[in-house]
Amino acid sequence: MDPQSSLRSRLWLLLSLYICQGLPTGVFTQALPAILRTYEVPLTVIGFSGLLALPWALKFLWAPFVERYFSQRWGQRRSWILPMQVAALVMLVAIAFFDPYRLAGNEGVAQFFVFMFLVNLFAATQDIATDGLAVRSLAFHERGLGNGVQVAGYRIGLIIGGGLLLYLIGAWDWQAAFLLLAVLLGLLTLPVLRFREPPPLRDEPGRELPYLHVFTSFFARPGLRGWLVVLITYKVGESLGSAMVKPMLVDMGLDLKQIGLMVSIVGSLATLVGALLGGWLTARWGRYPAIIGFGVLQALGVAVYAWLPWLHDRGEPVPLALIYSFNALEHFVSGMAMAALLTAVMDLARAEHAAADFTVQVSILAIFGGSFYLVAGLVAEALGYTAYFLVSATLSLVLLWPAAIYCRRLPWLMPGGLPATALPGENVRP
Repeated sequence: MDPQSSLRSRLWLLLSLYICQGLPTGVFTQALPAILRTYEVPLTVIGFSGLLALPWALKFLWAPFVERYFSQRWGQRRSWILPMQVAALVMLVAIAFFDPYRLAGNEGVAQFFVFMFLVNLFAATQDIATDGLAVRSLAFHERGLGNGVQVAGYRIGLIIGGGLLLYLIGAWDWQAAFLLLAVLLGLLTLPVLRFREPPPLRDEPGRELPYLHVFTSFFARPGLRGWLVVLITYKVGESLGSAMVKPMLVDMGLDLKQIGLMVSIVGSLATLVGALLGGWLTARWGRYPAIIGFGVLQALGVAVYAWLPWLHDRGEPVPLALIYSFNALEHFVSGMAMAALLTAVMDLARAEHAAADFTVQVSILAIFGGSFYLVAGLVAEALGYTAYFLVSATLSLVLLWPAAIYCRRLPWLMPGGLPATALPGENVRP
């Protein structure tokens, strides 16, 4: 197989796996806020639904186990990916038979949250193995495109599990919509069944790192303590702003079909295009210029949302085309920023600890971004939507300063820099 054909096959495999992640995650991040608000669940409860993302934030705790324990017959990554796919499918079937009218009056919210928590737990564990597979299989010069495909595949899953699900619930019914998701998840599992992964990389004999030292040794490398600050701050403002977009649209009078078909789908498609373009530009411009430039655009994308509730509160008509355009813009620049950041995350992961290193970095992103999600409802109720989005955008812009300072100290992230990890198939310590 020629190198380009090999690259295409690897990218297609990763695309299918990240779509699988996006399917159940789309239910939680895209569909759930609109569903809950439709059944008159308070904004504070919607904000606290951010706790359901704890598996994504804390997955680094079991990442070393996922990396270390596996079946030689099934492969290091497939040993975890396949059972997690099946478990997520089972939970989607269970959700299909849940009565959504029990959400009214908060009667069934706790049970529904348990279902969603388990879906996130299975998807997050699959993500650990998939991220390790991505780091292991992509060379340094392939990672910009690879992370564009990663974000794009994830967003395709969000389109289906979020926007399309909302539309199907409105056009068909709850049960049929979720059963269709379960079938689709099963079909997307087929490519990994045929995949034969390369032998796992191991530490030198007798030198496997102790559990906690896997994490401490990662940040002990020169410059990476500053990188920790970047991971903590980079997505905070954007995460805060995006948390209340769907509830705001419901309060402005949009129904689930409008939000699902036109807003969530158009926005997610824009993210897909933004991620692919962002990955391509990151490979050509370098990691540092892309992280800073796309971070500024990300802040502006959040700021434009403030215009919508300002017009609505003044009693002026808000054209649907304007809502869709702003939603597409915000998702487009967010996809570019995420592709650039994840490319750097992949660069800094060590080949022999790819899953653990990648996972601990994205877990930090999830912990600090998700923690602001918890207070989003309280802040929105206190400030109103217009001020809320302006504050979120300002926070996003101000918190770019760590990236501007610390990324310059990492030679791998500067234009013409060198990889921090081994190329696929090599076991070279940085």
